Amino acid sequence: MNRSVSSSSLPREHAAEARVARLQDDATWRPAIGLGLATLLLAGAVYAGVATGFAGLSYPTQAEGTLLRDGSGQVRGSAWLAQPFTGDGYFQARPSAANYDPMTAAGSNLARSNPALAERVAASTAAVAAREGVSPAQVPADLVTQSGAGLDPQLSPAAAQVQVARVARARGLPVERVQALVQAHTEGRQWGLFGQPRVNVVTLNFALDHAARAP
Repeated sequence: MNRSVSSSSLPREHAAEARVARLQDDATWRPAIGLGLATLLLAGAVYAGVATGFAGLSYPTQAEGTLLRDGSGQVRGSAWLAQPFTGDGYFQARPSAANYDPMTAAGSNLARSNPALAERVAASTAAVAAREGVSPAQVPADLVTQSGAGLDPQLSPAAAQVQVARVARARGLPVERVQALVQAHTEGRQWGLFGQPRVNVVTLNFALDHAARAP
């Protein structure tokens, strides 16, 4: 003889099914949450801490930003960031669309076909030629064009060489001594293959200041 299911048992069955469903959901979410937390801990904290510590121990100067300090230990700049130098006694870096601000690094983004670019380059060429006492045709292109970042401290050897006479005259140093400093701060191609020879204007100017203080 069949017994009909009591209507009061139906809510209990539904409640049991709901509890089972919740347990299944919990079992599905727990591994995902645990994996996410473990990944965050390992990749975001442990790896970053190990990598930072290794870099600091292996390359302490570079890890700190390749900072340049004066005789009193005060930071005066970084060897990897161009900065403005005032006065005829300093080599000038490339012009900067970012005004040498590392927080707004950028180029001018002007196309070669833009008349504004041609006008700016022409005006800059005339200004550099007057400053260095040379003809406009003798002005190297990197002295009047901006880099993509606006912060590159390197110049071509030709762009440094055209400034030697002015710097030597302003500092009262022999031209040969200034040329020797330029040569000492000229880097060759990377691994002898990549890039072009270049002069770091920032480290060169710091060396000039040191040479001026030397007896």
